[in-house]
Amino acid sequence: MIEPFVSKTSPKLVFGAGSLCELPACVREVGASAVFLVSDTGIVRAGHMDRAREYLEAAGIAVVPYDHSHENPTEADAAACCAIAREKQFDAIVALGGGSSMDTAKACNFLLTNGGAMRDYHGYGKAARPMLPFIAIPTTSGTGSECQSYALVSRDDTHEKMACGDPKARARIAILDPNLTATQPKSVAVQTGLDAVAHALESAVSTRRNPLSALYSEGAFRNLSRAIGNVIAGRATSDDRGHMQLGAALAGLAIENSMLGGAHASANPLTARHNVIHGHAVALMLPHVMRFNAENTGAAAIYAGYSAILRESGITSLPLIEWVVELVAQSALPRVNGGVSDLAALAADATKQWTGQFNPRPLQADDYIALYRRALG
Repeated sequence: MIEPFVSKTSPKLVFGAGSLCELPACVREVGASAVFLVSDTGIVRAGHMDRAREYLEAAGIAVVPYDHSHENPTEADAAACCAIAREKQFDAIVALGGGSSMDTAKACNFLLTNGGAMRDYHGYGKAARPMLPFIAIPTTSGTGSECQSYALVSRDDTHEKMACGDPKARARIAILDPNLTATQPKSVAVQTGLDAVAHALESAVSTRRNPLSALYSEGAFRNLSRAIGNVIAGRATSDDRGHMQLGAALAGLAIENSMLGGAHASANPLTARHNVIHGHAVALMLPHVMRFNAENTGAAAIYAGYSAILRESGITSLPLIEWVVELVAQSALPRVNGGVSDLAALAADATKQWTGQFNPRPLQADDYIALYRRALG
């Protein structure tokens, strides 16, 4: 029996090498003539922001640039971006960058159009007024934020990572140009790529999975699994970058239509308490959470199906979880220092994470302590 479900709208996806040139047409499509272009200093140094501005200005579209997005944006970051935006004139927002730039842009959209502070939007559907059209252009292949209606923002006081969602915050259009990911440092490509793999695998077994999210999860996994090995080895081709970019977006759609689980719930406290980069934290926790989940009959059956995909694709003969373990080992992620000393505090934080409630096996504080001990010991 198929359980009832309601799908969420997907952004229009514009995929292809060099598709950044489609940005002016996309801006016109959403009815805008001036844009607030949100990015970060790394994207400026890579030259991507200048290229985006050149395309827009050549088409007669005014550009207000903002390049002060920070990793793991906070409420203060969102407020600072909005303060600049309030002084300018534009009728659409464009995010060019990784997940942090997209979170900053979405957060700015909440505050600019609906007022208040980001904590007012913690949860879903709390923006009463319309929001500006939003176009997302990822320069990494990881978060899938371009296909999600959530802005992830940390509270200034507790450092809790808040998921602030609203259907109006979702991008109208996402431009997926694999050329933009070629300038990533290898460490960024690896950690964001592992995060995308985790998105595909966690959404596949989430208690909120449904037939549509399952299609997105599997499509994401097929694309990501064939390319992530080359990313980790530092020999990714343009074809690999395309599979990673598309896989990350499909994983974002899978999350949007289902949810995540224990790996992300346990990763967020590592980021908040020990400043561990999100993709690094998720990769550390994922194999251990998957072993925990494999005791659930439904999750085990889905993992077996993904193991078959790996075999049939000629990627590996290893079972899925062992393949993930090998990926993480090959990534040579640095050890997290100090994590072992505060397991109880980390676990207490993890139990408060929204994503954990959708894990296929319920997780209590003692379970998280055991997971942290295995991952960090």
